[in-house]
Order: sequence, then structure tokens, then C-alpha cells
Amino acid sequence: MTSIPFYKRPMGSERKDLPFAKLASSQSSRELVCSQAADAAFFRGLEAEGLYLNQAQIKAVRHLEGPLLTLAGAGSGKTSVLVSRTGYLMAAHRADPSSILLVTFSSKAAAEMKERIMSLPGLSAKEAAKVTARTFHSFFLYLLRTRGFRQDILGNARHQQIIIKRILREMGLQDGYEAETLLSLWSAYRMNMIGLDELPGNTPAEVEQKQIFARYEAWKEENGQMDFDDILVLSYRLLTSDSRLLTALQRRYRYVMVDEFQDTGLLPYELLKMIVKPHANLMVVGDDDQTIYSFNGARNEFILEFDQTFPGAKVVTLDINYRSVSSIVGLGNEIIRENKRRRSKKLQSTRKSERVPLYLRPGDPDEEAEMLLKHMLEEVSQGRKSYSDYAILYRTSNNSRAIFEQLVMKEMPFIHYEQGDLFYEQWMVKPVMDYLRLSLNRRDFKAMEGILNTLYMNRDKGMAFIHEKDAPRPKKGPLSHLLSYPGLKDFQIEQIRERSKLIKSLKALEPAEAVREIRLRFYDKYLEADGAHDITMHKEFIQEGLDELEASAKRFKDVASFIQFVDRLIEIHKEMAARKKDETVDAVKLMTIHKAKGLEFPSVCLIGASEGILPHTSSLEAEHMDDTHPLASKQDKGGAALEEERRLAYVAVTRARDELIISSPAYYRGRKVEVSRFLQSVFQIESVKTTSKERSGESASSNRGSSAAFHRSKGRASGQASTRSSKDSLRVSVRPAASSSQRDEASPIRTEPVKAWLCTGPGCRGWQRMDAGAARTKTRKACPLCGSPMKTGMKDAPVPAGRR
Repeated sequence: MTSIPFYKRPMGSERKDLPFAKLASSQSSRELVCSQAADAAFFRGLEAEGLYLNQAQIKAVRHLEGPLLTLAGAGSGKTSVLVSRTGYLMAAHRADPSSILLVTFSSKAAAEMKERIMSLPGLSAKEAAKVTARTFHSFFLYLLRTRGFRQDILGNARHQQIIIKRILREMGLQDGYEAETLLSLWSAYRMNMIGLDELPGNTPAEVEQKQIFARYEAWKEENGQMDFDDILVLSYRLLTSDSRLLTALQRRYRYVMVDEFQDTGLLPYELLKMIVKPHANLMVVGDDDQTIYSFNGARNEFILEFDQTFPGAKVVTLDINYRSVSSIVGLGNEIIRENKRRRSKKLQSTRKSERVPLYLRPGDPDEEAEMLLKHMLEEVSQGRKSYSDYAILYRTSNNSRAIFEQLVMKEMPFIHYEQGDLFYEQWMVKPVMDYLRLSLNRRDFKAMEGILNTLYMNRDKGMAFIHEKDAPRPKKGPLSHLLSYPGLKDFQIEQIRERSKLIKSLKALEPAEAVREIRLRFYDKYLEADGAHDITMHKEFIQEGLDELEASAKRFKDVASFIQFVDRLIEIHKEMAARKKDETVDAVKLMTIHKAKGLEFPSVCLIGASEGILPHTSSLEAEHMDDTHPLASKQDKGGAALEEERRLAYVAVTRARDELIISSPAYYRGRKVEVSRFLQSVFQIESVKTTSKERSGESASSNRGSSAAFHRSKGRASGQASTRSSKDSLRVSVRPAASSSQRDEASPIRTEPVKAWLCTGPGCRGWQRMDAGAARTKTRKACPLCGSPMKTGMKDAPVPAGRR
């Protein structure tokens, strides 16, 4: 037995039972399709191949004419339905295979469908080969090629970034924007059918972005290139201008089927509607409960409003989950039913549970990582599991920091399925790391280049000047050459002097203190003033990343050891590229929930199931904050944002086949956090009203401090423990005792998040509300209680009496 304190319910649960899904009927096509049916031979052929369809699947497969929405719940066998219907149209109704178009979003899914169609009984390989099964981009690229479009495909993301970076240098904006961010934004515009002429130009940043996009489009035209977005954009222009071509497509493709319909954006959907307009023989398969890519243009309303777009459409719900045990399916049902904007469905299971989901309440993300990996090591050493059985899922890439580091330190085999840079190389973290590197070696020119944008200097010109001046007379601190840079204003010269002094002082500090000093002196203010990064990234993600950097640095006593450890992590991250291609390697899988969609694993560990992590703070505060993404609408705020977070939780839970562990850290970013509201609603957990002590943002001065604070509160509350049966483990309900005045109040005091100064001193709980004037002018403040530096942050403060 593992020594990790797992529970069968999250802490604080008042629910007596556990959610289980109903077990589905075992009836299949063998009983449901009688031998006298005209299409019986087809279903007998499927059964001979081991494919037994349930009643809803049969209904979808038998659909012939008109629009059909197939709601495919998690693990409900949607691919089998799409493949079987393709075969059914040909074998049972003699449809011309060349009249069938099946589109999906990934080349892997398209290849799998082609292979499965080829193996269907009663079909010749020649017939099956005539079916068009492609991705959206592959299908429309083929169409463009037949009409004389000969541009090369600019499909390499790194190549695209190089082009954007070159444009930024030409415009003198290389330090103002991230190439990857700009490309993502431009793609979102185009998939929402917004061209250059429709782009907003109300602010200097919007004008700059429009100019950048215009230059990018001009470069592609001059060099005979088109990117993946161009394929759809050009196809739309072609079909709207060439009626004969459109008519030919409409006549040829009498049956159109779409996989993963919930991921469809506006432009692909418009293309589909054009093709099926005369006959409306469109079958879409998807799950509105798994719409989690709204930032890429996916729209939940396409499923919700399908029968309005296509009047008379039939709806079939695939509600039997063949993947997960009934306790996991039941938990998923209970989580997602809280969403309002969804099509009602309640999944059944075919697998009776031998175990139930387990819950963990560690002190903080570092303790979370230690406990989960200890459990995995025990299971593997006892021969009950392999490393490859496990997938660790998390909300954002920042949330993987602790688990990634622990996997490295414990030398456990794992694959980090992250796209792009490692946490320490991300744009908001890397300049801080470069300052630390310079403190160890002031002649580290690569690190020096990384900090020039924080001095509001052109990176290329600044480094060229430093190298020119340093070549004849090298200095111990070459950054000081910039003091003679022509045209500098007095405040810039003073900035360079101050940063040079800061760099010299950092080496003597502990890493966490050094990071905090960089942030307090200038960096947080610099990021807040940098409007360029607001175009696609919420400020909360930036703050989260920097707080995670501090948390990581706390475990080291000197800057040198911290930098050495980070360099090792960067090297390991680069090695992951080779491991990702080897699907047979025995290794733990580490990925975001978004990345895990469409996959399944024997055992899933969902980490960070706490308020502010999942759901993410950006969704919790969406109604109260200005959303800087130009494509955001009012519908994307408040309830809609929270519903997408709940869908993320649902997707994470339903990736697990046999085992599910959900962990909810008690402290995050130095603050007490409650179990995720998505679990609170399922398990009837009353939202804990934090005491002033907890609201103060008490956090550890050591790497185990938040864990210790959690266990101290656990000990104090032991007298209030609510004991249950031994089968339910030793579960403790942790709640602070209420004062007599609190108990006598008819209604609790309401609180609201406010900007505040937070003390960084060990053990000090001091904080002060920040007024608007201070937020604009002050960059540093000393704690009135202990004199330690204070940092800016958010606090829960009582709502003034007049507004309660």
C-alpha cells in the first residue's frame, strides 16, 4: 500500500455517496439489427471484424440524406461511426465512393480513417481508395493546385518566425514584439475572416501590428510563398469568384462528413457550408463539452446552433463511453453538467469500476510533485505499473515547472510535450535569468543582449556598439560602454548605472531574493508598461510565470547553483525532441490539458485542481478586467470564460481509462487557495472563508514553508475532523474556527480582489491597499511592520459597507 494520503473525496466534502455513471446496456448490432433487415449483411460483416455498434451508433450510421449532428461524448467511438457510415453508404446504398468527402483536423486522424475504410468488409480496395479522406488544409491545397496555384508552402513555424523577426528589425521593433505571438494573432484574425482592411488601427500598437502583417503578406507574395492560413483564405476567395468550380464540387461531393466539429473555426465552416448548400448532406461529429480551443477560433455555438443553421437537422447522441471505468465517467458527468451553454447528455459506461478517483491536498506545487512521483515510483517498483502508463496533465505550461524539475532530480524517464521554449527560456522569464547570469559573469555577451530591451535600447545596435568599444579596451563589465552611447538621455544613463550596480549586488543574494529584487526595482513595472505583449497574453499569465520563477529559486542558496540547475533543465528539454518521436519509450508523459485532448491513458494525474489554477485566474477575473485581445468579445468574459475552464477540467478527467488522481495544492503563489470550484460543486464543499491570517498571503520562507503552514492548519483543525468509514480513508475537513461575531452575522462579509502592496519578509503578514496614484508612481515600498521590501499583488479585502 502506498504511504501517500489519498482520499476518496476532496477535503471538505459533505457528499455521502460517490458519483458513478450508469452501466450501459450490452445490446449491440447483433441483437438490434435483425437478420431480415435489408442492411443486415453489412452489420454482420462489421461484427465479423469485431465491431459491434450500439443503438445510437447504428442510427448515425444508417442516416442517409440531410444534415446530421452526431454528439459524440468522450470515448464514445466516433471514429468507428464515421468509418462505418462511409462503408454503409457504399455497401448498403451503392453510393459512389468518389462522392464521399471526410475531413478532419489532423493528418494522423485522416490516415487512420483511410486505413480503417480500406479494411471494411464488403468493399474492394479500389472502391475504398476513391473516398476522399483528408485534413481541411490538405483537401483545399489539392483544390488550389488544380487551379494553378503554385506557391511553395511556408509550413515551418521557425521559418515564419525568422521572417517576422526580420520585418521587426527593419521597422526597429525587434524588442517590442514576440514573433510567435504576432503570427498567432494574425492567424486568429484570418480564421475569423478579418483581413488587413478590417484590422483595427485605433492605437499606436494596432497601427504597428497592421504594418507588420502587411509586410508579411507582401513578403510571401514577392517570394511565391503561402502559409497554412493562406490555403483556406485563398480557397474561399476562389470559390466565391468561380461559380463553375463551386458547382462542380457541390455536384461531386454528395456526402460530406466532418470529424472534431467542435474545433471548427468560422472560415472552415463557411467553406463547408458552400460545398453542401444544394443538398445539405452534412454529417458533423463533435462534442460541445470538449470545445477548448476558442483562442484558436473554435466556436461552441456551431454545435449549439447547428439545427438552426440547418433546419430539420437530426441529432444523434453517442452517450456510451467505452474508454473509462464508471467512476471516472460519473465524475466527468457531474463536473460538466454545471455548464449552462451545452447540449444535454449524460454518458454511460461499459466498464464497472474496481477503483475510484483519488484526491490529494498537498501543501504547494513542489510538495504535490514530490508526493505524486513518490506514488509512481512505488507503483512501478512493485510491478503494478509502467512509467508509460502515467500522464500528468496541467492547465498552463507554468504549472509544469515543479513536476518537471522533480522528474529531473529523481532521474525518472519522462517526455515533456511542450511546444516552444522551456519555462526558463520564455520571453517574460529569460531577461530575469540573464540578469542572474550577468551577476556571475559580467562578460556574458549573450545574457547582455537579453537585457538590452529592458533598458529600452535597440538590441542589435546596442550590442554592436558594446562590441566595437570593447574590442580595443575590454572591460570587466562591458555593459558600462553604453554610458557613451550617442544620443542617450540623462535618465537612460542613470538607468544603465543603476542596473550595473544591481548586477554586481545580485551574486551575494539568495536566488529567490535576487529574483524578487529585480522585479521590485524595475522588471514588474517594465512589463506592465509594455503594451506589445498584451496583444495575446493576459497579464495574469505573466505574473504567474514570474511567481513560479521565485518559487523555483527558493530551493537554492546561491545564484550559481540555481543557474547550473536551470542549464541542466534546458539541455534535457532539448533532448525531449528525440523522445517524442519514439512511441514505445517507457516514460511518464507530461503535457497541458489542451495537448492531451483526443488522447487516452491508463493513469492520469491532474495537478493544480485549485482555485486560480483550474479555473485559471484569468477566467475568474474576466468580467472585471480589460481583455486586451482584439478578437475578444463580451461573450468571452465572465460565465463563458468559466464554462470553457470547466470543459478543460472535463477533458482532463475523461482522458483516464483506469486510474485518476486529482491534486489540489493548498497554497499557490504564496496564497491559500481552495479546492477547484469544479470539485466543490460535485462534492458539496462549502467555500472556505479565509481568515485574515490566510488572506495575508502567508507563504513560506523556505521551500517547504507553505506545506508546513498547511499542515499546521490541519493540526489545529483536527478537533473538528469529520470522520467517515474506514473505506473512505482518514479524511479531515479543514476549516478555520469562526469568531462569535462571525457566527452571529446573518450574512458573511463580502470580499473583492484589490491591488495591494504585499510584504516579502519571512513570516511577516503585512499588506496595504494600493491607491490609484501609488499604482502609477511608486515602484518600491518598505513594509511598515518589518521594513522588508514589498511587492505589488492582489488581496481579498472587505467590500465597503455601502456596496455590500
